[in-house]
Amino acid sequence: MGESNYISDFGADLQKIPLATLPAPGIMHPDTISAMSCFRFRISPRAALVLGAVALLPFLSLSNVLAQGTPAAAAPDRAHIEEVLKSLNRGHFIGQVAVSPDGRRLAWIQGARGASEILIAPLDDLKKSERATAAAKPDAYCHERGLAWEPDSKALAFFSDCASLGTQDDLYIARFDGNPARRVTELKGYVNAPAFSPDGSKIAFLYVEGATRAAGALAAMKPWSGVIGEDNVEIQRVAVAQMDTAAPNALQVTPANLHVYEFNWSHDSRSLAYVAADPPGENNWWVAKLYTQALNGPAKAILAPAEVSGPLHGLQIAVPRWSPDGKTIVFIGGLMSDQGSTGGDVWIVSSTGGTPRDLTQGRPTSPAWVEWDGNDHLFVSELAGGNCQLLRYHLQGDRVSPAGGINFGSPIFSIPGTVGDGRMRLSLSSTADRSLFVFQASTFDHPMEIYSAKPAMVMNAGLAGVMQLSHFNDGIQRPWGKPVSLSWSSDQFRVQGWLLMPKGYDPHKKYPLIVEVHGGPAAAVQSRWGAGYGLSPAAFSALGYFVLQPNPRGSFGQGEDFTQANRKDFGYGDLRDILAGVDAVEAKYSIDPNRVGITGWSYGGFMTMFAVTQTQRFKAAVAGAGLSNWLSYYGENSIDQWMIPYFGASVYDDPAVYAKSSAINYIKQARTPTLVVVGDRDGECPAPQSFEFWHALRDQHVPTQLVVYPNEGHGFVDPEHRMDVLVRAVQWFERYMSPTS
Repeated sequence: MGESNYISDFGADLQKIPLATLPAPGIMHPDTISAMSCFRFRISPRAALVLGAVALLPFLSLSNVLAQGTPAAAAPDRAHIEEVLKSLNRGHFIGQVAVSPDGRRLAWIQGARGASEILIAPLDDLKKSERATAAAKPDAYCHERGLAWEPDSKALAFFSDCASLGTQDDLYIARFDGNPARRVTELKGYVNAPAFSPDGSKIAFLYVEGATRAAGALAAMKPWSGVIGEDNVEIQRVAVAQMDTAAPNALQVTPANLHVYEFNWSHDSRSLAYVAADPPGENNWWVAKLYTQALNGPAKAILAPAEVSGPLHGLQIAVPRWSPDGKTIVFIGGLMSDQGSTGGDVWIVSSTGGTPRDLTQGRPTSPAWVEWDGNDHLFVSELAGGNCQLLRYHLQGDRVSPAGGINFGSPIFSIPGTVGDGRMRLSLSSTADRSLFVFQASTFDHPMEIYSAKPAMVMNAGLAGVMQLSHFNDGIQRPWGKPVSLSWSSDQFRVQGWLLMPKGYDPHKKYPLIVEVHGGPAAAVQSRWGAGYGLSPAAFSALGYFVLQPNPRGSFGQGEDFTQANRKDFGYGDLRDILAGVDAVEAKYSIDPNRVGITGWSYGGFMTMFAVTQTQRFKAAVAGAGLSNWLSYYGENSIDQWMIPYFGASVYDDPAVYAKSSAINYIKQARTPTLVVVGDRDGECPAPQSFEFWHALRDQHVPTQLVVYPNEGHGFVDPEHRMDVLVRAVQWFERYMSPTS
């Protein structure tokens, strides 16, 4: 229901579809609302590259707004806010990284002249880089992404829009022989996730033919028209291109009536395993099944979580990986509120179907990515508390039998930061023999760089324990306050979170505190470099605030029991965890208890709305893409399937459990001045949810303001809109949490 609202290093790229000139955001009027919907937030590597390139653009002029009960205190100095923001996004951004299967070379993506470029260098000397591109001239730049090495390491595949700049990506192959990259496809639609077959003869990728938007519910929804859910439904399938054909080619191989989310090749290059569901794809990932299919054969569903018994029943599956011998498939299964925000347990099932086995039952971590190493070992990337770590499991005996043994071993690395190669959440790039893993990593203290780890070596904890390959950001100093990893007790749980101290912290002074609640709820705040835009904790810290980012129950990082602890309980146990965190921070640091605010996006927006109806602890609030009424939301949104695992039934079967967590039912208790922001084409958290909350606060004479941003979905794309959200939020907090307010 919304992973985050700042730049993420993970997730599928957003489709480049030209946008009309965007008008300024306006105050919400009932006539301007489209009946739309709520909840994930991930910004793609491409979007991050584009945003990084425009970080110094002027801010969108703020229009005059109508706010009830605004105090007489002057608004904060906008010029100062803008100057601080301009200083925060320093550094060299690194997109996807990919080590060649033979371990000799590294490819990576970086921003270039308002676009992106691919560089390739010897692994032991990244300064000797050369550009790989589909551009016809050396001084021409396009958007290029989606790296995939040929198994023999002699070529690199990638997507580029050089042939139709800004409108269409196609697949290209660069062979490093002095010749231009060869165009492999001529497509019309969205493409993503290229993967060579193990024998190198084919390359598969996800394809939405005729797409008008990126696949999934994050992008802005199309205006509603026609027969809803039937007309103009866009379906993502697996397409395969042959490498031995000179002419551009691609054939869609998965059924036309199945929306595919993720796929994996069998090791004999003859079949695919994939997670898919009936369309529409943005809604049905939560009921997706695991399929296998020979390239020239029919699809076979081998696992349907809705039909199995035990802890996987009715939950989600992701990251299918076929064992080298073809006998088994592993995957991540668990309670996941968003496709792409992966976490759960590692499961294994026979490739012909049967009862799945939970390999990590009871383990207090959240695996997110998995890869085979032979038939008896797995490399697993997981979130453990505030750390990202890599382990090598040893499977002993019958792999799918509960009687089979498993040895988890010790972490190969454990980094208190954000780790990944830019493809999937916590995914890593490796050599063919799995002797080397390469990834990008950053923390609140260390800007993004490229690192490697060798399973055969003893790696120490932290970034100092892995091998740093790049030095793009040497000398860049942290422009926000000192980060601290905290933990505190709440009910039966030990809750972890991150605290950013104010820049220039003086313990003899009292400071305001902003609590920022992450989206999801099945997600987690991780230590990472970069301010991002929108509701940026780093920006708040640089402007003199303490910022608490808790990972309350429902989050990843402490195992499935912790992730599932907020089922049928939204707003109660998780709010107790958050308030206990505020108590812990106030007990240890110089916080002014009369200047505590709360904010969040998506699920964090819901928690903000709900919190101000349950407690007077917060003196100001900013709710981004929030949710105020679960009963009306159920019928408005485009992703209603995600709610059943959390609430246990539909709203029509058990309205009471939805009413219990609806902020609108407690609006008479609200006293906190609240700014509400949302996109007018949000398909996950519909604009009417924000309108309903704003209208109710206004009716109760609570200071409030609603800003609606045009042509924006759940994840804002326009950088001026993202910056405008932050400026408005800072002004709101300073207005209502100033010492004189």
